[in-house]
Amino acid sequence: MAQINPRVGDLDGNRDTVLRYTNMAAAEGADVVLFPELVLTGYPPEDLLLKPAFLRAGERAMADVVYGTQGIVSIVGFVDTDGGIYNAAAVIENGRVAGVHRKQRLPNYGVFDEARYFQKGGRPGVFSVGDVRFGVNVCEDIWYADGPALAQARDGGARVIFVINASPYHAGKWREREQMLAARAADNGVVVCYLNMTGGQDELVFDGMSVIILPDGTVAARGSAFAEGLIVADVDIPGCDGASSEGGEEIPAVPLASALRGCPGEPRRALAAGPDELEEIYGALVLGTRDYVRKNGFSKAVLGLSGGIDSALAFAIACDALGPQNVLGVTMPSRYSSEDTRSDAELVAANFNTSFLCLPVEDVFHAYAGLLAEPFAGTRPGLAEENLQARIRGTLLMALSNKFGHLVLTTGNKSEMAVGYATLYGDMAGGFAVLKDVPKTLVWRLAEFRNRDGEMIPRSTIERPPSAELRENQFDSDSLPPYDILDPILEMYVEQEKSLDEIVAEAFDEATVRRVINMVRASEYKRRQAPPGVKITPKAFGKDRRLPITNAFREG
Repeated sequence: MAQINPRVGDLDGNRDTVLRYTNMAAAEGADVVLFPELVLTGYPPEDLLLKPAFLRAGERAMADVVYGTQGIVSIVGFVDTDGGIYNAAAVIENGRVAGVHRKQRLPNYGVFDEARYFQKGGRPGVFSVGDVRFGVNVCEDIWYADGPALAQARDGGARVIFVINASPYHAGKWREREQMLAARAADNGVVVCYLNMTGGQDELVFDGMSVIILPDGTVAARGSAFAEGLIVADVDIPGCDGASSEGGEEIPAVPLASALRGCPGEPRRALAAGPDELEEIYGALVLGTRDYVRKNGFSKAVLGLSGGIDSALAFAIACDALGPQNVLGVTMPSRYSSEDTRSDAELVAANFNTSFLCLPVEDVFHAYAGLLAEPFAGTRPGLAEENLQARIRGTLLMALSNKFGHLVLTTGNKSEMAVGYATLYGDMAGGFAVLKDVPKTLVWRLAEFRNRDGEMIPRSTIERPPSAELRENQFDSDSLPPYDILDPILEMYVEQEKSLDEIVAEAFDEATVRRVINMVRASEYKRRQAPPGVKITPKAFGKDRRLPITNAFREG
């Protein structure tokens, strides 16, 4: 199983990677090699699929892969343009396409829009290589008990189901997948070989963790999380002992010319351990940040270091993703910045041995305030003056980006994005939002996780009450419910789509719930202008959640 990281639109590069891994798998003595869903185009290609030139380039890349595949059976995800547009998997051997499976179940929820682009496939097929009959599924196909795997096993005698995938990550999903795959393997009496791609694409991350599951539910092989690699495994196929596979004959098998090589020694079983909760989330954030920066042509990043927990965690992730030598931290203190946060900002940069700038904003703020003195005359200082400081900082970071070519990373978390506790064109200004889908309570946990091998994020930063430091003695709790109350309400309202009454029934104060819901509603226009960020929850702001900005509906 070639667990690789394709790049959307890089047809030539993806083609070359497929051919390289094909040769690697053949050299390992493998009978079959799998490649991810839509590996040649990258996933998801979105409206590139509406461009005829893109489809033609995909056809040329596929022709090169077919011609270059020798000495091994290769199953490759591609866009099939024969009589329509299909999300498909080609079964290739010795320079020819022996058959094609067209994806039958087209997801059209959450981040998926496949019904916008693809037609549904027809009746599934079965192939035979040596004494083994196998079926091919594409991603969503395997999630349904009555999907194509059922017919392939029952009516075609398949004993192996090869599943090629681009399955987007959210926390804990790999465990959900393995439970589902164990059920499919047991129900159909088959070995399920499930290949997932890895890498980041815009806000999506693909976690890899490809897996082979036997009919009794045993995990025979598992790929690493968030890493490329060739997963080599030898598997005994039930019912294939030299005689033809028993099973239905309603779906005739397409015979392949290849012969099985067998396993002369001890079976190979690559079996990576599954990560724990914080390890996998942190790994997703690092990979998503690295791939967004690098796949979009940047090599370095810059972000503001306020001395707070959010910027410290985002900075740590950036350093782990890009290397500390490629990250610039900038602290921009004002009169409201405490000595503690100033020193913590400098200490974080020193702990990671990165470049660090201090750009005080007080003089710039006075210049802006002087310019606005006449129109602001007779009013009390308030939100406008607070946000002005944040916008000055955003302007300075963007100036550094323009001058030196660094990508600006923003540091706001999901809790803030949900309720609008962020400044447009200020702390929201940037190219990528590292913590966009990370609730505040999870920020603290991830900071503790990052410190597992040493205190890279200062203890004072973790323990200090959160504050935007835009006015005297300001704390987040002045404007928001405590985060241990806010985050559960947001999870129920945003991710679980619960109503006001349903949330109140979970023992939350009705006035607080109503206030939070109103803040979420009122901030839709802000989120629509926010940069993309790594998706780690089942429902992230962005593709997952598409509410109208102009919206008169009220809950409760």
